[in-house]
Amino acid sequence: MSMPKRIYVAGHTGLIGSAALRRFGCDEKYEVLTATHRELELQDAEAVQLFFDRNSPDYVILAAGKVGGILENMTYPADFLSANLAIQLNVLAAARRVGVKKLLLFASSCMYPRECPQPMSEERLFSGCPEPTSMAYAVSKMAGLQLCLAYNQQLGGHRFIPVIPNSVYGPNDNFDPEKGHVLSALIRRFHEAKVSDTDKVVLWGSGNPKREFLHADDLADVCALLLEADTSGLPLPLNVGSGCDLSIRDLAKLVAAVVGYRGVVAWDATKPDGAPRKRLDSGRLRATGWSARIGLRAGVFDTYAWYQKNIKAAEAVS
Repeated sequence: MSMPKRIYVAGHTGLIGSAALRRFGCDEKYEVLTATHRELELQDAEAVQLFFDRNSPDYVILAAGKVGGILENMTYPADFLSANLAIQLNVLAAARRVGVKKLLLFASSCMYPRECPQPMSEERLFSGCPEPTSMAYAVSKMAGLQLCLAYNQQLGGHRFIPVIPNSVYGPNDNFDPEKGHVLSALIRRFHEAKVSDTDKVVLWGSGNPKREFLHADDLADVCALLLEADTSGLPLPLNVGSGCDLSIRDLAKLVAAVVGYRGVVAWDATKPDGAPRKRLDSGRLRATGWSARIGLRAGVFDTYAWYQKNIKAAEAVS
């Protein structure tokens, strides 16, 4: 019997990292390596290199980084840019030095131009300015993506694989109404309104922008596919989307129905909307045979069920 491959999941307590942990943790082919923030500060280059030298991972899933919604992106742009740049630089450099077989880096659909033709294909990257409200985060992810491609060009091969998921959600997300992503923030807003018998919930923006949502477990399946398959012929980067989008207004109706909130949902159009639409062209990835298996309604039910069982833990995340 062959020895299990060592896979380091950076950010294993977060949304994407915990999904990867669920996917690989029960697979005997892998030995999963993790480290908490207290055990390893990823913005410390020396600490990261020491961790890689001691553990010699075969694979790396880089799911760590600073993320958040529109308000936090607008309030702390320097924090988003500096933290994500440092983490990506340190982890990729250490992975290169120890000779990892593959590293997966999660970029973001925020990198695409604000007025990008829909659905957004990988060829459209760097063809225009991203949405201003998430500019710093987008630039940090552009840098990480470009560093992956630069390492591949310089070293040869496809060891560093940047993937671009769209609006990931699921268990272990950040449900903070101000700092979290829209779907999980809506779950908390409507749940708290239901519990407190609040008759009206006011949401940011017009509700008109459209978004495409992907369950974290579907993204974890993509991780397994890319680590296990021969990816030498795949063009990079790779979009990862469910293929279906809907307006934030319709999303709010869906989440309210799942949660059981029956009050009024109002919209504050004086607040920013973000990009008008972000739907990915995932044709490159679908050519491998992959498709998302978790529908949005089922995924929202799953995420809300997790939230109800883990309210204290979910509300402690900020």
